Amino acid sequence: MLIKIKTSADIPSSEITPEHVYRNRREFMRDVAVGTAGVVAGTLAGGAGVSAAQAKLAARKTNFTVDPATDPLNTFEQITSYNNYYEFGTDKGDPARYAGRLTPKPWTVKVDGLVDKPGDYGVEALVDFNQLEERVYRHRCVERWSMVIPWIGVPLSAVLSKVQPQARAQFVEFTTLVRPSEMPGLATGGLEWPYVEGLRMDEAMHPLTLMVVGLYGQVLPNQNGAPLRIHVPWKYGFKSGKSIVRIRLTDRMPRTTWAAQTPHEYGFYANVNPTVDHPRWSQAREKRIPGLFFNRPTLMFNGYGDQVASLYAGMDLRKFY
Repeated sequence: MLIKIKTSADIPSSEITPEHVYRNRREFMRDVAVGTAGVVAGTLAGGAGVSAAQAKLAARKTNFTVDPATDPLNTFEQITSYNNYYEFGTDKGDPARYAGRLTPKPWTVKVDGLVDKPGDYGVEALVDFNQLEERVYRHRCVERWSMVIPWIGVPLSAVLSKVQPQARAQFVEFTTLVRPSEMPGLATGGLEWPYVEGLRMDEAMHPLTLMVVGLYGQVLPNQNGAPLRIHVPWKYGFKSGKSIVRIRLTDRMPRTTWAAQTPHEYGFYANVNPTVDHPRWSQAREKRIPGLFFNRPTLMFNGYGDQVASLYAGMDLRKFY
């Protein structure tokens, strides 16, 4: 099991992120403009797409973490320079090269469907920045590489509770940004845009599911899905939508991008499962970035089985992949 439950929820910040990267909420509001400019400068310079001037976030340490002896944290540079974000290109380095073009502020998220409080919400109307948490989660890509990332955010359940889901709501659909002037990969990524993902309501409301606004004590960099993204640690990475502009609650399973594009390869559930191979490769082992070899065994539900296996009791996980 990869989650290490500690006896106290208030772990000293020095254990994971240096204390100096934390500032209070007033400093966050002051620094966002500077941080965004730093991201642009860093990206256009061909670096990791981030800057020392990136705005800082204050977040409470939690008992959601991994054992650093077996799962050491990836560096900020690794996390921000090697990732999938096809709207900026299909090469792992394309998001860091081109995401500086993205304008993450101002930002509005349309919330609609089966909710009692639909509307257009700003980031801080959805996310309580006084309640931010840092959670150290494993990230597993369907392409078999993995990382360990200290995300900052709030439980997705807290966001959904604000908009008051109706009893008929069974699924949550997430739609991501389409902005051709800032996203060169839209012309070459080969997908149907906008990118759409979704979760069953019990998955969305699960305590592990996170609405992310930052990482490593900093405002979320553009290439990692600024200003709002989802992370579902027991699922493959493509389930975690980036740069979200719409949240829709519905009584029908959403038509999600990869499941529609290549249904024999990518199912709606996308739970990490070493016994169900991708049609083009085995999922039994994984490569921890920056490693060169697939030398780690893949764990069922990415190691979070004790927390989430009950969600799928009685389901055929080869059929519902």
